[in-house]
Amino acid sequence: MEVINTVLPNKEQMEGFLAPDDGAAVYMVNLLKYKDKAEYADGRVTDLTGQEAYYLYSKGVKKLLEKVGGEVTFSGSVRRATLGEIEELWDDIAIAMYPSRSAMLEMMQLPEMAEISVHRSAGLAGQLNIETVDAPKL
Repeated sequence: MEVINTVLPNKEQMEGFLAPDDGAAVYMVNLLKYKDKAEYADGRVTDLTGQEAYYLYSKGVKKLLEKVGGEVTFSGSVRRATLGEIEELWDDIAIAMYPSRSAMLEMMQLPEMAEISVHRSAGLAGQLNIETVDAPKL
């Protein structure tokens, strides 16, 4: 299995995101890889690490999640892989619950999202997002 760690969705992923919503709650698994030092697109000088810049973004996202009825249900730092192998582990993992995919899209279009997204871009070297929904219990 090849893993491509990116920051922006490709065309197919965007089309899936914009597909009709079935109204089910979405649990977005975020696998995060930080830059050593934050790099802002506007060239501003900063002493922030990538993780610190992303933290500024995540504080804002938590507030926006609440606006659309969502919440961060889990966040943690990756320690090690206990099964399987991968070339490089992610730094942190976060799971955000959105009441629906349309609520997620609504949040992404809020003006505040554009304001805080500069910190996300500055801090992340890459990210893997996995959209999940409740499944029958195993």
